[in-house]
Amino acid sequence: MKQLKSQIINGLEQDLRFDGRKPLDWRKIEVEYGISKNAEGSARVKFGDTEVLAGVKLSVGKPYPDTPDEGSLMVDADLSPMSSPDFETGPPDIKAIELARVVDRGIREAKTVDMKKMCIEKGEKCWFVSIDVVTINDGGNLLDACALAGLAALKDTKIPKLEDGVVKYGEPTKDSLPLEKEPIAVTVLKIGKFFIVDPLVEEEDNFDSKLTVTTTDGTICAMQKGGNGTLSVEDIEKMVDIGIEKAKEIRKHLAKKGAK
Repeated sequence: MKQLKSQIINGLEQDLRFDGRKPLDWRKIEVEYGISKNAEGSARVKFGDTEVLAGVKLSVGKPYPDTPDEGSLMVDADLSPMSSPDFETGPPDIKAIELARVVDRGIREAKTVDMKKMCIEKGEKCWFVSIDVVTINDGGNLLDACALAGLAALKDTKIPKLEDGVVKYGEPTKDSLPLEKEPIAVTVLKIGKFFIVDPLVEEEDNFDSKLTVTTTDGTICAMQKGGNGTLSVEDIEKMVDIGIEKAKEIRKHLAKKGAK
């Protein structure tokens, strides 16, 4: 492992990574909408070899007591064993829980969905928005890919027909979700003295520290620090600047096709 890290750092000293990219280059990004007929909204996202799917399901329930005039949102992540030899079947592990929480926090803190508009009857009925993310292949940087897929699935969502309090699944209306913001997550890794984005699995296995910066048009809405290494104030400022700037590149791909 130490030898591999040395090789990574040696390459970065020459401004190169294992796959020929420069430190702040992304792999090819692909966003595809409407991949599931059974979900209210869905999307597939690819970062190079990394591939994830996201689906949105809407249901009707009673609002929580502390938010009687709002709907609710939650994110669940499934690290499928077919996507990596490191993932196992069974209950979600720490990595899956962390991934879901970071994606959830970015969407929630950005106030992506106007939850007040998801209220059907104050204190009685509201829409519950469930985002499920599934990994297909782990080629590195699952977190940013899952965050983008979750957002794309929300953009693709159509609210189903509601009759007498019963959801008519398979009968979508023309109404989209009331989206207010589009949060983009960018995870910046520090390896030695170098900063990189869109890491490969080998780079993720050898980083010192990382910072996931989620922004909406340059405004920070969430951050998550990872790794055992320390970060100076200068490091954080640099990583935040990188996160804000690189989010602009991802946003262009999100907007290319638009939602259905």
